[in-house]
Amino acid sequence: MWSKLYPLLRQSLFCLPAETSHHLAIDAFAALGALPFNGGVSKGARAVQLMGLTFPNRVGLAAGLDKDARAAEGLAALGFGHVEVGTVTPLPQPGNPQPRLFRIPPAGAMVNRMGFNSEGLSAMVRRLEGIRSRNRLRDTLLGVNLGKNKDTPVQEAHRDYVRGLEAVYPYADYVTLNLSSPNTPGLRTLQSPEALRELLTAVLDARERVGRGRTKPVVVKIAPDLVAEDLDAIAAVVSTLRIDGIIATNTTITRPGVDECWQQEAGGLSGPPLLPLSLATVRGIRERLGPSVPIIGVGGISSSDDARAMFAAGADLVQVYTGFIYRGPILVHELARV
Repeated sequence: MWSKLYPLLRQSLFCLPAETSHHLAIDAFAALGALPFNGGVSKGARAVQLMGLTFPNRVGLAAGLDKDARAAEGLAALGFGHVEVGTVTPLPQPGNPQPRLFRIPPAGAMVNRMGFNSEGLSAMVRRLEGIRSRNRLRDTLLGVNLGKNKDTPVQEAHRDYVRGLEAVYPYADYVTLNLSSPNTPGLRTLQSPEALRELLTAVLDARERVGRGRTKPVVVKIAPDLVAEDLDAIAAVVSTLRIDGIIATNTTITRPGVDECWQQEAGGLSGPPLLPLSLATVRGIRERLGPSVPIIGVGGISSSDDARAMFAAGADLVQVYTGFIYRGPILVHELARV
């Protein structure tokens, strides 16, 4: 059904501004989630045991699409093994001025500078409570991606992440610390060894307090623009503090594989041009961490061959976002069978 229906839907949506289309799609997915029979995890997929969780398949939805957990149930119905909502910030914030989301159809890519637009933790928690009370995710796991408010000084960023973890911990299957968006000033400095150690120590201490014997995974999302020394430092901190996993990667501030007119457009680039950078980062962090730390590969995956390449590089799971925008639910089912 989706192989015929989605190209028609995409054609209509792509006639509208990108952010308008985004909001319409979220409304549609939210409506799908309210239906009495709304699908579920892709059939024929192999379940994976990872971080103490059972992922019913190896493909998930990356954070950024459903920022405020408005459509998680409908998205779960499309066959994802896990859905990651957010990025959510402690306080509501509007994000960057519009326009801030751009399609690049010739490259199957996008540029965004959303800037962590978020309704805040209070709204997120209300929706997560509803999701858990309705129990309509089927077997799909739910991750929550946390960020800091733009006005929070980088030196105090750990307070925002601790506050986020404390709020969403009862409802999330795992929690992601987004330290790598290029659209919040100073955020990527949190990937430096000293800042990363301080932040992760504070978050893990908070997990001990709120977990009460039930430890849920905490993973860190890193950038694709790191050099070898950065990966060395991150791997050392992650190994020492025993972080549960790595998501590699976020969007890139570079502009490989797109026309010159996009070179000066601020924001992060996603889609197929990002894939080589993401593969290199996954490969590099896997070499440094060995086989024991789970890695979720994301960035530029738009086909089963891309997913195979990501698994070969060392990823245990994959996530999609831009590929899902361009190809729709058929991509989910295709990747779930890889």
